[in-house]
Amino acid sequence: MRLASFVTRGSRRSYGIVRDDGIVDLGHYLPHGSLAGLVAAGAADAARALASTPPDHAPGDVRLAKPLDTFSKCLCVGVNYPDRNAEYRDASDLPAYPSLFVRFPESFVGPDEPLLRPPESHQLDYEGEIALVIGKAGRRIPAAAWTEHVLGFTLANEGTIRDWVRHGKFNVTPGKNWPGSGSLGPWITTLDEAGTGPFRLVTRVNGAVRQEDTTDRMMFPFGRILEYVSTFCTLEPGDVILTGTPTGSGARLDPPVFLAPGDVVEVEATGLGRLVNPVADEVPGPAPDARRSA
Repeated sequence: MRLASFVTRGSRRSYGIVRDDGIVDLGHYLPHGSLAGLVAAGAADAARALASTPPDHAPGDVRLAKPLDTFSKCLCVGVNYPDRNAEYRDASDLPAYPSLFVRFPESFVGPDEPLLRPPESHQLDYEGEIALVIGKAGRRIPAAAWTEHVLGFTLANEGTIRDWVRHGKFNVTPGKNWPGSGSLGPWITTLDEAGTGPFRLVTRVNGAVRQEDTTDRMMFPFGRILEYVSTFCTLEPGDVILTGTPTGSGARLDPPVFLAPGDVVEVEATGLGRLVNPVADEVPGPAPDARRSA
């Protein structure tokens, strides 16, 4: 089952099941208000019961949006493919524990929305990733039980402002949270449809392959990630975990090649769809308080 958020031609926001012949509008049948609400309520089975309902929208009559309009936590795993560790050229051993950082909901846009390059830096970079969406709460989850807690997968472009991850010795947060610098989508593929992998993950820029690897090569597989993260915090339905990017980001090319307006980035994985985003310059506007008081 592919679960998506979308906007109709009449600008109505809703959520539903994406099928090849159209979209079942779950907003007509279920009370949750949004896909984030459905996930938080643990109501995937209620959606699944409607999967055979005739579609309410033709495939081209809606615009897909970011699958989850909000979430409680987004944790990201850094340097999770062996070649990525080698890219740092510091002769370090493979890590014993995942490297983690957080991202805020506003740092992600949805499919086909532009990734924003801020005026403060032209070092916007791409990172194609597979993300886990939590469907069942848990603390201290055993690695072997990870499938009991994951609703499904979505794709991510973990866009990064490279020079802003190097302002402090261990401080990547500023470079990972610029509004609109990353993306999620195009939908959530539930675990019963996607399976557990391995998935081949590919990132293209303007049609050229920049990153390609398979999840069976990750240093920390999905189960180990959930086990580690849930040791120190409770995972809740709707939480998102980005599982790391393969080698080949723009910063690691010689010379580095960063994203520029007009570029198009595609992230694709086996059975999980394709996430496409153009790149544009951010147009700074007034601060939110100023907009409210205008």
